[in-house]
Amino acid sequence: MALPIEKLGTRYAERTDTIDPDRAKAYAAATNDDNPAYESGKYAPPIFGVVPTWDAMLLAAADVIPPDALPFIVHGEQDMHFHQPLVPGAELTTAAEAHSVRVGRSGTRFTTRIVSNDVDGRTVMEVFSTTFIRGMSDGDSGGPDKPVHALPPDRGEPVATFTVHVDDDQTYRYRDASGDTMPIHVDDAFAKSVGLPGIIVHGLCTMAMCSQAVVKTVAGGDPSRLRRLAVRFSKPVLPGNDVVTTIYDIGNGAYAFEATSAGSTVIKDGRAEVAPA
Repeated sequence: MALPIEKLGTRYAERTDTIDPDRAKAYAAATNDDNPAYESGKYAPPIFGVVPTWDAMLLAAADVIPPDALPFIVHGEQDMHFHQPLVPGAELTTAAEAHSVRVGRSGTRFTTRIVSNDVDGRTVMEVFSTTFIRGMSDGDSGGPDKPVHALPPDRGEPVATFTVHVDDDQTYRYRDASGDTMPIHVDDAFAKSVGLPGIIVHGLCTMAMCSQAVVKTVAGGDPSRLRRLAVRFSKPVLPGNDVVTTIYDIGNGAYAFEATSAGSTVIKDGRAEVAPA
């Protein structure tokens, strides 16, 4: 089984959705983020940007990834570039493109490029979302390279460490707030049947916890200053554990970070870019 690389470069139909104020607040609560900017409705959490763009992303994923492969997919990487803050009530028009395929010995990575514009045609967000299909090692690679966000070897000493606890019911709350109903996050028997240790936390929920760490420690609590957040999901997080994000200042408003949980590194190659206050 292999992915159809002839579909790379396909741009799928636009989808329009609104940043729902109540759902944005629910998303913050479902990721244990108590930032007053979200509770007041001034801003939506940055990672909430996946919610109003989900349908557009699925158009590309459903066209490229065969149904038989769906039980074996996990989120590989997510790289979100914010040109404007996410404001509740704003309308976004989003289009997705089949960007690239990279085949390796342990599986295949498929990257979708997603661009969202506001009602005036200005870009609000550009996202490179990479799905990893475990065990798919046939076929060819193709498409352009995605932006780099590797952790630099000379990152120096940490400037901040931030801990968020993952509740036992976290995956169910995140499912309801995000709309991501993948059974590996809520069905223990199914998760074990596809080789996982049990229910695992949604990758984007873990990413949202890292986003909280960045915003609170190096962006002065102001999510509108976040310009980029990129991660590589290296190991799953299990409910009931902590996510500990360690942040390094690498200069010019850029920060590298990684996250651990239960003694394992769960987020690698984290990169955040923060605008001046």
